[in-house]
Parts: sequence; structure tokens; C-alpha cells
Amino acid sequence: MDKSTFEDRKAIIAGPMHGSQRHDSAHKHVTGTADYIDDIPEPAGLLHGALGLADRAHAEILSIDLSAVAAYPGVVWVFTGKNVPGVNDVSSNGSHDEPLLAETLVQFHGQPIFAVIAETRDAARRAARLAKIEYRDLPHWSDIDGALANGSPLVITPMTLHRGEPETEMPNAAMRLRGQMRIGGQEHFYLEGHIAVAIPGEDDEVTVWSSTQHPSEIQHIVGHVLDIPSNAVTVNVRRMGGGFGGKETQGNQFAALAAIAAKKLGRAIKFRPDRDEDMSATGKRHDFLVDYEVGFDAEGRIHAVDATYAARCGFSSDLSGPVTDRALFHADSSYFYPHVHLQSKPLKTHTVSNTAFRGFGGPQGMLGAERVIEEIAYALGKDPLDIRKLNFYGQPGSGRTLTPYHQEVEDNIIARVVEELEETAEYRARRNAIIAFNRDSRYIRKGIALTPVKFGISFTMTAFNQAGALVHIYQDGSIHLNHGGTEMGQGLYTKVAQVLADSFQVDIDRVKITATTTAKVPNTSATAASSGSDLNGMAAYDAARQIKERLVAFAAEKWNVPPSDVVFLPNRVRVGESEIPFPDFIKQAYFARVQLSAAGFYKTPKIHWDRKAGRGTPFYYFAYGAACTEVSIDTLTGEYLIDRTDILHDVGRSLNPAIDLGQVEGAFVQGMGWLTTEELWWDDKGRLRTHAPSTYKIPLASDRPKIFNVRLAEWSENTEATIGRSKAVGEPPFMLAISVLEALSMAVASVADYKVCPRLDAPATPERVLMAVERMKRV
Repeated sequence: MDKSTFEDRKAIIAGPMHGSQRHDSAHKHVTGTADYIDDIPEPAGLLHGALGLADRAHAEILSIDLSAVAAYPGVVWVFTGKNVPGVNDVSSNGSHDEPLLAETLVQFHGQPIFAVIAETRDAARRAARLAKIEYRDLPHWSDIDGALANGSPLVITPMTLHRGEPETEMPNAAMRLRGQMRIGGQEHFYLEGHIAVAIPGEDDEVTVWSSTQHPSEIQHIVGHVLDIPSNAVTVNVRRMGGGFGGKETQGNQFAALAAIAAKKLGRAIKFRPDRDEDMSATGKRHDFLVDYEVGFDAEGRIHAVDATYAARCGFSSDLSGPVTDRALFHADSSYFYPHVHLQSKPLKTHTVSNTAFRGFGGPQGMLGAERVIEEIAYALGKDPLDIRKLNFYGQPGSGRTLTPYHQEVEDNIIARVVEELEETAEYRARRNAIIAFNRDSRYIRKGIALTPVKFGISFTMTAFNQAGALVHIYQDGSIHLNHGGTEMGQGLYTKVAQVLADSFQVDIDRVKITATTTAKVPNTSATAASSGSDLNGMAAYDAARQIKERLVAFAAEKWNVPPSDVVFLPNRVRVGESEIPFPDFIKQAYFARVQLSAAGFYKTPKIHWDRKAGRGTPFYYFAYGAACTEVSIDTLTGEYLIDRTDILHDVGRSLNPAIDLGQVEGAFVQGMGWLTTEELWWDDKGRLRTHAPSTYKIPLASDRPKIFNVRLAEWSENTEATIGRSKAVGEPPFMLAISVLEALSMAVASVADYKVCPRLDAPATPERVLMAVERMKRV
């Protein structure tokens, strides 16, 4: 092989796909030139919408007087649920339990009852406050305890996972313990709130710009409320200013309201709620109450687990079924349970319906499992890391590979990830030093924890594991890419463009990334479940494959060479002994009437799930990771600092290491916020009081670990045939933040000489840390 051929092959191997390309919009984000929906030039005659919200948690609506609202200067139209042309429902799962506008019954404080359309946003908002509504109050409960005490119904049929004989084997365990853990919810707090613009078209047509992770669902819902077919609705999304799951279903109501008004009035309509309304009227991460019992031996090896995961779901089902299901799927964390019984309890409450949030129930399930490990460690006086390692899933053939849902863990690398991080983070030496420090320190106590992550990748609804992509090559060799995934800042557009550039061996700036639209790729799945790159990358690859096959056949015939002699090289194509610049090659193919467009498609193989039986293979593969965190707490105030975090995370063979590192860092900090400072609080009237930045505390840049070392497991490669042998990175690293809570727990436990588990609930606010310290002083 000569040197030039060797260099060419190196380029093919490296390619654009696995390089650290910058995010396609990074420069626009930092300069303020990235266009979001509120930046689009406003159409002539644009009107603005505002919501009229209920001020009761649970009540019958006796009468509604909107005369003062309609009379307010600038108001064009006021409408209620009775004015919905189609069905007054925006439920995402076909349950018909989520009215667009409440008509006779209010089920949470802040529920939309009517909408105001006015010449200005200010006029619409001011007018919305003038409504006179009479209610008959009904009993309400806004938390899990209230739901349980009042025998609350479930919003959806619960799921049960069962394997082995936990009923008979639990009593046979050498040691047993029971406990309970409270896990708080979380507000998405995206930088760009919900927004929708609807523009009426001819006949029954309407175009909607929506900040959504699920354009096809918006299309379906708009058609549903207008009583028109989906082919009359076009939904566009160029980018979102953050999503995190909060824009999977919660954009439905704003898009539907805008579309109804647009078709009624024949004018463009914009709905953009302010932050308070957004936080009051849209769903959040589910909070959980976990009751657990574990049987184990004197070494700390788990024998049996029985746990119930009760969740505050809100007034309707929304995505609570799959969220609570995934909590059970991850209630094993990284550990093998020989005998296990797990049950979900999705409770109805008189609060806004909770919804998808990064991790989708997995973090809550995993957190419960780590509490079980912690309980065992303190009961036996051992290092929790030793208990973790003792209970890890084993390798194939070990008899310790079967999950509670009867899927084999075939790609297990958790032991290697943890052992590597344990060594590089110097965990043992630092833990010993911390124990010595705590022995001599009066007020400041330290803690350290190393926790694992094993997260299943795929939608648990099998049908959602599909994607499409549309690829065009123009005569000048430039490439147009459109796919069903949405960009919310995570770099999906860049990664899929890298796949395409790699396929044709062209520079990535030759690929134009265009807005996601239902007019080009139909029936898309939500950009969720960490599957965006897996699904859309493979769909784009399939489209490129089709075009390349045509181009190879064309070249082989034209130049009379075997197909194997047609090779795509960086920005050129080798045909036999000749090399042709890519644009010239494409132009020749065009004049030979070669089709230069293709619709690609991909569906995830191997997966299946039987929810009723609690058996199947819901996940295509698992992503792994580990984090080691050190903290310091002030035992007089409960305040704390995150001193250091070391992370080793598995993304398979990274499509873009720079973007993946950013995803890991961001997910960790967001998870840290969930477990420490972010607290949702409803008062006794069912009002959300943490509805603004003044009352809801997300992490600041200064809250990040003072030392923050993040590495990707460069040796990892997905054993499944994913795009580029990569792994998902959106959700799995969120759970690395569990190491923060566990480290805080160790610091608190030092007050009682590590004799008992502190049972620190989440979020571990300074107040909760201080109360836990005071409990330890009484031990």
C-alpha cells in the first residue's frame, strides 16, 4: 500500500463522524443570532394569546362571566372549551383525560379555562385577569401522602415486575430491613419557555411553529381539536432553547389554542406565556415515595427486594404510565436481585399533570436502589462501594445477568468503569483521609461517594423506535438534510450532519441542516429517550446508502470499472485510476439522470415488551457510567460545597467527543440541582408557590464542583450495530449526580460515627441536611 492510499484510508476511518466538531449553532447561541420562534419576523396582522387560569385546586365551575374580558381594549376574541371545533382534549396517549380548556370541572390550580386573543400580548394578559368565575370547591390533595390518605385513584393501570420467589425467599434472608425514601420533583426551567405561532392557510390548512420535541404529536393534536386531517397541518421546529422532556407533550395546549384562533380569525396567532404561567400550567418531573424491603446476607449480598414506587402524577395520565414503568425498569440500578417484586403506584393528585423529564423515571428508580445499597452498608459497617461491587450484574454465564423484567444484561461493563474510576479518582485513599478529617473536625464534615449508572436505551413503547430522514444532493454537490429529530441544544443536528458528511466523505459545511418539519418527514417519534442520534443517525445513513448505491452503479457503468473500484475519498471520488472532485462527480451523475434524493428509514431491532406480563427486551443496549463526588457540609447551618467530582462515562465510540463531554457535564449539574437545591412546593390551597426564579433555585455556574474532571471511556464500543458503534448520551449521565446525594449522606452520617443510615431525602436542601445532622446527634 502506498502512502497516499494509506492516508486516504486513515481519512475514511477517522472521517467527520467521530471528530469533535463544534455545535452547528454554537456561535449563534453565544452571539444571540440564533433564531427562536419569538425571533421570527412577525406576520402582518399578528394577534397574541393569553391563558385564563383557574384559581382553585379542585372545583366545579358554576358560571363564567367573560364580558369584562371581551370588553377590554384591544381584545379581539375570547373563547372557552365550547368553542373548540373538534374535540376539547390534548391528551398525548388517547386517554381523553386532559381537556384543552376546562369546561365544568377544575382539577388543579392554574388549569386553563379560557383563552384571550388581543392586538398585543400585554392587552391579552391584562384582560385575562378580569374574568368572573363562580366555583363550588371540592376536596383536594396535592401530594402523595394526601393521595394515599384519600384513597386516590390511579391515573393508569400500574405495572408489576416479578422474578424468582421474593414472597418465600425474603424470610429466608439472613438479615432484613425496611425503609422509605422521598424523592422530589423538578421544574424543567428551559431558557426558552413554551411558545407557538399558528398561521392560517387556504381551505383547512394551518402552519404551526412550535417549541416542541414532538412535531408529529403537535400535528395530530392540532388536527384533533380543529377536526381536520393531519395532512392539513404542518408543524415546523428549527430549534428549542432547551427541552429536557418538558416539550414532549406540554406544547400541545399552546399550539392547539393558537391554531384554533388562527383558523377562526384568519390571522396569525402567537401564544407565549410568561415564566410564572409556564411553570404553573405545565408538568414537571414526578416526585416519588419509595417503600422498600431488602433481604441480604452478612457479606452484604442482596437476596431479595420488594419495593413500591408511588408517584405524584397530577390530574391526568399524560406520560405517567411509561414514566413509572421506567422507574421500575431502573429500580435495580446496576445490581442483580435474585428474587424481586416491584410495583408502581401512579397516583392522581390535584396538581398539574407531571410529564417527561430527562431520565424519564429512571433517576427515581435508580435513586431508590442506591438507598437500599446504602442501608445495607451502614447496617454492616462497610463501605457502600464494596456493597455496590458485590452486587453488580455479572458476565454472561454467571447466572447473575437477568433483570427484574427478564432481559439479559449482555453488554455489562459496569465493573470495569467503576474500577477504573476508583483508581483514577484515588477513591480509597481519599475516603480514608476524609474519615480521619471528620474525626478531628468539630463543625465541617466531609463525605465521598462513588456511584454507578446503568441506563437502558430505547423507547419502551416499541412503535416509537423508528425514524425517517430525507436527503437531497444538489447539482453543485451541496447536501440538504432533514430528519424527524428536533434540536434543543443537545447537538443532534450536528451529529446527524456528521453521519451524512462521513457517508459521502465531504466536509461537514457542505451539509445544510434544515428545520424539522412534518411536511418532509412524517410520523416522527419524539426526540426523547436518549434515542435521537441512534434513530435519526441511522435513518440518514440509510438515505445516504441508497444514493451511494446509485452513484456507484452509475460510475461503474460510465467508466467501465467494477463497483469495488468506486471509492469515496475526502471531497472526491476515485473511479478506477481517476479521481474526480465530489461536485463534478455529482454534476455528471445529474446529467446521467441519477436520482440524487432518498428517504431513509430505521427501526430498532431486537426489542419487544409485554407490559401486562412484565417480560421482554425493552432496551436495545445499556449505557454505563460512574461518578465520584466529594462534599463538605457545615453542621451548624446545613450548607455545603461540592468540592470535587470525577466522572468516567460510556458513550460507546463517540460521534462527537466535544458535544458528548458537554452533555455529560450539563446532565450532571442538572441532576445535582434536582438532588440538592431544586424544590417544588405547593401550599394548602394547592397553589404552586415555587413558580419563578425568585422562589425556585436552579444551580448556578458557581455551584458546579470546584474540581470537575470528566472523561469518556474511550475504550468502549457498542456491541450492538448502532450508528458508528456509539451510545446515547442525553439521559444516562443525569444519574451520575446521585454521587452528590450519597456523599452528603456520608458527611451527615459521620456525626453519628457512621452507625446508622441518615436516610437523607431528596432534594437535600441545606434545611434537610441540617435536620438530618440533628437527628444524627440524637443517635
